[in-house]
Amino acid sequence: MIILSRKELEDTSCECYGMQIRDQRNQSTTMLVTFTTKNYADIMMFGNVAQTLLKMMGHSTNVPGAILAADVSAALERLKKAIDAENTLPPDPEADEEEPEVSIAHRAFPLIELLTAAVEADANVTWK
Repeated sequence: MIILSRKELEDTSCECYGMQIRDQRNQSTTMLVTFTTKNYADIMMFGNVAQTLLKMMGHSTNVPGAILAADVSAALERLKKAIDAENTLPPDPEADEEEPEVSIAHRAFPLIELLTAAVEADANVTWK
């Protein structure tokens, strides 16, 4: 959720484009996505990372969204396979060596744990 003051609302025309908001000045604001299920803590991620993981699970990148309990197991398997495939790719030679890149496997770990808990509890998973 982005909260703007009355002055900011008057000065800015905002439109939502997927996971980012761009105003008239073409400035971008990164959004956060929260994944939830019962019997596990909520997981919060940056929108671009969440979109990537949702695509790996074979789901729409629309926010909000949900996976029914019956489909969580298949989504978890697709995510694990996609991460395994990603790990076999060679490193990017143009990557900045001063600041190491956090792998998608590391970023996905909390979501994998949440999906595993959802499978065990036979629970739906939602994101907003």
